[in-house]
Amino acid sequence: MLLGIIASFVLAYFFPSLYKVCWLFVFLLIAFTALDIVLLFASRQDIKATRNAPEKFSNGDENPITIKLKNQYSFAVFVKVIDEIPFQFQMRNFEINRKIAANEKDHFDYHLRPTERGEYFFGNLNVYISSPLRLISRRFTFANNQMVPTYPSYIQLRKYDLMAFSNNLLQYGLKRIRRIGHTMEFEQIKEYVQGDDIRTLNWKATAKRNQLMVNQFQDEKSQTVYMVIDKGRVMKMPFNGLSLLDYAINASLVLSNVILKKGDKAGLFSFSKKVENRVIAERRQSQMNLILENLYNIKTNFFESDYSRLYVDIKKNINHRSLIILYTNFETVDGLHRQLPYLKGIAKNHLLVVVFFSNTELNELIHKKATTVQDVYDQTIAEKFAFEKRLIVSELKKYGIYSVLTQPENLTLDTINKYQEIKARGIL
Repeated sequence: MLLGIIASFVLAYFFPSLYKVCWLFVFLLIAFTALDIVLLFASRQDIKATRNAPEKFSNGDENPITIKLKNQYSFAVFVKVIDEIPFQFQMRNFEINRKIAANEKDHFDYHLRPTERGEYFFGNLNVYISSPLRLISRRFTFANNQMVPTYPSYIQLRKYDLMAFSNNLLQYGLKRIRRIGHTMEFEQIKEYVQGDDIRTLNWKATAKRNQLMVNQFQDEKSQTVYMVIDKGRVMKMPFNGLSLLDYAINASLVLSNVILKKGDKAGLFSFSKKVENRVIAERRQSQMNLILENLYNIKTNFFESDYSRLYVDIKKNINHRSLIILYTNFETVDGLHRQLPYLKGIAKNHLLVVVFFSNTELNELIHKKATTVQDVYDQTIAEKFAFEKRLIVSELKKYGIYSVLTQPENLTLDTINKYQEIKARGIL
């Protein structure tokens, strides 16, 4: 409207007869502006707004934030909502516009995807209101300051928890593992009584005692599983916004839940220059909360991890044979050879599974069509690094060390499948 008035004054310069009409438009603008001010500010009614955020964010997942609005004016209003989102998201152009009828409520959701664990602080919720005239805006500020901590991906945990009760696991990538042989542990030899399974007859004991003897089995004892997370500089590499360390943390949370539901004992610790965040492997009800809190508190650094310290700590504190799932990353065979003596030492007394990552960007480069000589050179180097990853798997296998070479987005599924495979084969 203001631009129209300015344009009319320009025309009045050439057509003087329009001059009085221009001033009429000016007075109308002033009158409507005054009316708009009265509508927005003179009324005792106003607008109410609240922000509902979850108690904690799930790292790497889309978390919903709900904004609720209530228009207490007697006329429809145009609303512009500007929420002061935590600085970690770097969203400087966040704005949502709505129209709310008189005395009506409205709500909408937006989603945030954190990529770092820690505390996220929201600021004020700012709401700008305009009447149907849309000449003046009135600002309402709701002091809705709040802190939301970001934990490892509990949304992913719930998803796989539901999958455990599903009959169609293959669509998610989980493999059905068939257990070969007995699912029991040997307990003793006893005399045969009617009703015993004849397949458990012990013929050597029968020959010695001159009467039928059978093997008696008991339920398998809980096996001990430790997840060990390397938090050194090799795990700082980013993928899709998350570091490899956070992928390992999210996978450890889900795998811990699976382990406990399978009747085994789950524990974890992290290491770099020293061993920290230790949770002793147990099956107690509070174990998942304890694991979650320790995963939340893992602090990263840029040091090179000390595998000798890891070897000494495992030898000192884990006295019985356990499954050790080590999340780390090796880019070259030379990098593996520097740590191989310590890995071999751990594998002497425990079942060691080394989980490390393939470089997805290199895979894309390898499969990209080469059009120049430089592309050929780049693909050759990429294939060399990819070959080194496969060579690391072979090198670990040579010393009886199991491995999982996976892409970051497939880490959770691949580690669950490896755990199920080990359980089914009974090699722990």
